[in-house]
Amino acid sequence: MNFPLEFKAAVLHRPKEPMTMETVALAALQPGDVLVRISAAGLCHTDLEVIEGQLAYPMPIVLGHEAAGTVEEIGQEVEGLRPGDPVVLSWNPHCGHCFYCEQDQPILCERYLRLGPQAVQFDGTTRLSLAGQPVHHLMFLGAFAEYCVVPAQSAVKVPAEIPFDRACLIGCGVMTGVGAATRIAKVSYGSSAVVIGCGAVGLSAVQGARLAGAGRIVAVDIDARKLALARCLGATDTIDAADADPLLAIRELTSGRGADCVFEAAGNAQTFRLSAEAVRPGGQIVWLGKVNVSEDVAFRWGSLMGEKRIVRSSYGGARPQRDFPLLAQAYLDGSLHLDELVSRRITLEEINEGFAALRRGDVVRAVVTFDA
Repeated sequence: MNFPLEFKAAVLHRPKEPMTMETVALAALQPGDVLVRISAAGLCHTDLEVIEGQLAYPMPIVLGHEAAGTVEEIGQEVEGLRPGDPVVLSWNPHCGHCFYCEQDQPILCERYLRLGPQAVQFDGTTRLSLAGQPVHHLMFLGAFAEYCVVPAQSAVKVPAEIPFDRACLIGCGVMTGVGAATRIAKVSYGSSAVVIGCGAVGLSAVQGARLAGAGRIVAVDIDARKLALARCLGATDTIDAADADPLLAIRELTSGRGADCVFEAAGNAQTFRLSAEAVRPGGQIVWLGKVNVSEDVAFRWGSLMGEKRIVRSSYGGARPQRDFPLLAQAYLDGSLHLDELVSRRITLEEINEGFAALRRGDVVRAVVTFDA
């Protein structure tokens, strides 16, 4: 491939403004780089938070961190990948040797956390430019573009049989939700689980609980359409919090004790409080949603007592090289359902409309698809 390479990308120049279609340039690959031709990219709430200005990043920036595509070219030091390989992208590259990596917590990698807010590549530099000026990359990817440059560890090979518009979901929402149940909470066979919020992450947590063998899986939301989808994906019970007191309903379904595991995936102060009230004494709470980092969330002190365990999980305990192929194979085997999560397929030019639908709550996942 000839460099500099020019290609189309959706670029955000300022918060609260639409992204614009631009032609960006990639000067050359570095030795550890992988160039991926993007085939599909999901629209995630984290991208929306950047658009809305709730998360501050340097701009101009290319968003998009839930993506899949085909390896186009590799740097001279890259091993284990070759052009033509189908890959799902991971937004959590890690150094492997800092304090947290040594503690088997790559999501807390010191280099990852230091460089992430700078919206650069994992070597601290940018790869893209627009009219001679640097363009930043969200979460080490920047996948709302025809091509994406990633460190080799972020390109995870998956079976070629999985469609890209399903495979891309594995890279963020599905991994986070399924992993929360299977890797973080370690839901046990026959146990009870409550999932609050039935977006892409919450519905994936429902599936994770089902895959782990939970006996009762209770989905809570205020959208009847999403609750119906939760039943299709494995929920044994649903609670419409717009029509019923969810705490009373959860306790009625769990012998008055509360659930063994509660997954908060809605991301607001009220549902965080509900998660603490809805879990039984000695149970496990996994927080997947989030509010603004400066926002306070208050709890009734008694709801935190009783030997309850609370953990915040950003990526479901992901080990992408291990987990992405397993999740892809689970889809191919029919045990993990991804088709139902894709509400809408759009072109890159329709990306602002896609985010408007996400903002309104009209979609579980809108996915940008690119022509082959």
